[in-house]
Amino acid sequence: MRAVRAAAAAVGVAFAAGAASVAAGRLASDAALKTTPGRPLPTEPRLTVHSTAAGRITLTRAFASQRPGIHGLTGAGAHAVVGSVVNSVPHAPDTVVRRLERVSEGTLEPGDKVWFTPNTHIGDPRTALGLDHTDVEVPGELGPLPAWFVPGARSTWVIAVHGLGATREHPMNVMGFLHRHGFPVLDLAYRGDAGAPRPPDGLSHLGETEWRDVDAAIHHAVRFGAEKVVLHGWSTGATMVLRAAVRSGLRDRVAGLVLDSPVLDWTATLRALATARRTPGALLPLAVRAAQGRTGLGGAAAVEPARFPVPALIFHGPDDVVAPWDASRRLAAHHPGRVTLSAVRQAPHAAMWNADPAHYEETLRRFLTPLM
Repeated sequence: MRAVRAAAAAVGVAFAAGAASVAAGRLASDAALKTTPGRPLPTEPRLTVHSTAAGRITLTRAFASQRPGIHGLTGAGAHAVVGSVVNSVPHAPDTVVRRLERVSEGTLEPGDKVWFTPNTHIGDPRTALGLDHTDVEVPGELGPLPAWFVPGARSTWVIAVHGLGATREHPMNVMGFLHRHGFPVLDLAYRGDAGAPRPPDGLSHLGETEWRDVDAAIHHAVRFGAEKVVLHGWSTGATMVLRAAVRSGLRDRVAGLVLDSPVLDWTATLRALATARRTPGALLPLAVRAAQGRTGLGGAAAVEPARFPVPALIFHGPDDVVAPWDASRRLAAHHPGRVTLSAVRQAPHAAMWNADPAHYEETLRRFLTPLM
């Protein structure tokens, strides 16, 4: 009898441990599957505002606060844009002084906690950039998808798709450039975004199902006059446009792809986000298995067709800890002449434009010119 009880107790302990492991894995997988649009990713460190004065802002010294280029800065109820580091003014050893380009919303006070973000604009194309636009609804698989349409003279449209932790405000970084070059721009909100349908399971599928919303946007563009489309995606948005270029029934209308910080290995991205939320290393394999079970994600790699479907430009760099750029390098090496990799250093995930806007836009111009 004692042996039976001991065995039963052991089974109970094992069952409880197994259940706890499953629960822990699900919780860890939430780091990637339940990212909130418009909130910084967990890989972004919190910085403290020390002072603001005369077009300058003093921040906690960190790798993040010393990044080159122009970046958004967001905190509780506040959004600002900061420019380059100002080394010519005195500052404490533990602080960094940057140019304060503008405060778009709220105020920044000493002691405020802030994060860097790729978004340099808030609002809509008219309020942020002075561009006339139309609010449209794209008929999607789950219901209407809100989008901004900025008209242009060309018959090749650019469909812009944001990624993890972002909103359709993010593509406004390049919208002015695209408008100056005559491209109509369709800036899409997809399932899970504010105003868009909620996914049935409430989870991000890292592009595996969301690509169908890009497909809907392609159909919408063609229906309203686009002869060709260029798909420009960031992060998981880049994964979505890559899959749409391969799977869409209108893939023959896709002239090219621009992939910024593409998530090509979802297991690496999941691990990075879970680690940033202080998930113990022992739970990371459980998080991967939980994510696969909850979403139906397949193997580690995103779609990598034997023959790449259309010309593509990838912006990516070695400092991206969310979507390691080795996968982008392999993709470019596997498709020489078809895929061009523009390496961007000292840029975090989905902030390749921010590091050097002029270089980004010139590289983009050269890529788009044959596709006009």
